[in-house]
Amino acid sequence: MTPLVSRLSRLWAIMRKPQAAVGSGHRKQAASQEGRQKHAKNNSQAKPSACDGLARQPEEVVLQASVSSYHLFRDVAEVTAFRGSLLSWYDQEKRDLPWRRRAEDEMDLDRRAYAVWVSEVMLQQTQVATVINYYTRWMQKWPTLQDLASASLEEVNQLWAGLGYYCRGRRLQEGARKVVEELGGHMPRTAETLQQLLPGVGRYTAGAIASIAFGQATGVVDGNVARVLCRVRAIGADPSSTVVSQQLWGLAQQLVDPARPGDFNQAAMELGATVCTPQRPLCSQCPVESLCRARQRVEREQLLASRSLSGSPDVEECAPNTGQCHLCLPSSEPWDQTLGVVNFPRKASRKPPREESSATCVLEQPGALGAQILLVQRPNSGLLAGLWEFPSVTWEPSEQLQRKALLQELQRWAGPLPATHLRHLGEVFRVYQGQQPGTCMGSKRSQVSSPCSRKKPRMGQQVLDNFFRSHISTDAHSLNSAAQ
Repeated sequence: MTPLVSRLSRLWAIMRKPQAAVGSGHRKQAASQEGRQKHAKNNSQAKPSACDGLARQPEEVVLQASVSSYHLFRDVAEVTAFRGSLLSWYDQEKRDLPWRRRAEDEMDLDRRAYAVWVSEVMLQQTQVATVINYYTRWMQKWPTLQDLASASLEEVNQLWAGLGYYCRGRRLQEGARKVVEELGGHMPRTAETLQQLLPGVGRYTAGAIASIAFGQATGVVDGNVARVLCRVRAIGADPSSTVVSQQLWGLAQQLVDPARPGDFNQAAMELGATVCTPQRPLCSQCPVESLCRARQRVEREQLLASRSLSGSPDVEECAPNTGQCHLCLPSSEPWDQTLGVVNFPRKASRKPPREESSATCVLEQPGALGAQILLVQRPNSGLLAGLWEFPSVTWEPSEQLQRKALLQELQRWAGPLPATHLRHLGEVFRVYQGQQPGTCMGSKRSQVSSPCSRKKPRMGQQVLDNFFRSHISTDAHSLNSAAQ
């Protein structure tokens, strides 16, 4: 899995410039930093991807791998039993969610697909409880594709504020505009054409829309579904590997109910979210427990531990004489008796987070009506794409190189500037936080509640303090719009 990017900022310059030479604080300039990418944490309770996952996936490479039939469904009767048990449970236990109500009640197929699309994008890497209010506000403001297509990116970002991974909202709007402007206002009707024609729609999202909105019998695999399938078929190998991923998508396609594909896919996701959870699964409440090979393995191990298992075991297992099975638990991580069904799937190994540092400058223009602060817009791709920020450049290894790089960028944004006023002040939020009345550095608790003596503000802190105090207290709405 690609590591997270942790972005650290250091405040380098507080500069004042004559009014005639500095542009508006809302000047739309693209920062020149390239190659910065955003990566999402693997959240087992959320949809599988955010910005990177939204991009189209390359064609799969079919690999010949040794896979035991133990991990597959043996016959039609077993598949039919799985479908029936899961759907009966879903009909009784499904959560009442606003996007489900819209999909069920909406007769217009394009509006139904749009409602599903919005929910699936919002649910990527975000908990259901968090999404509900955002989804409700979004659909009230933009109930149709045409409404979203006519909105501005600033409006989209403003409503998305706090939901995270802003590229999701941007790509959702880009897709809506393409549907309206190029596809006659009609959503593509199949998973294949959805993925092919709509920007930001990958394999999972396309399958979810096609099955829920249009009734196409296509399976889907998100984090919840992957966990359910890994346990039901005792797949212990890394679920993010190509071999396992292909097997999971194949199982999902084999299992999806052709009569109720949308309900089946939502039922599988619901089962993973509410019963077959990552750490404390509720196996006694699972509708497919009798078909679960992970539970069968637990029972077998318990029998072995009690020495009551003799002769040929009645509990089926992966045949040892088939060679190395690519879906079994790796030999380096054998069965852990304390984990039970949570042995499946094993977590993928993760690399440590990568840190990216930047140098940030606050450029102030004094004026008769008050100071203006220069904000620039980030590039349309990469980390925090399209959002507004104080001017910044990638952190350089030496102060001399950093000063040169930052000054060049500032001069590009705002014209000639005096190099003598450019100096390092410290880490940008620490400078601001450490000087706030009633707070002091240390733990999060002390920053909020512990009083400490007032220090004389440094130059950098004074400008930041004045900027945040004046804008947040008098014009929070305008600042929010500017910051997006």
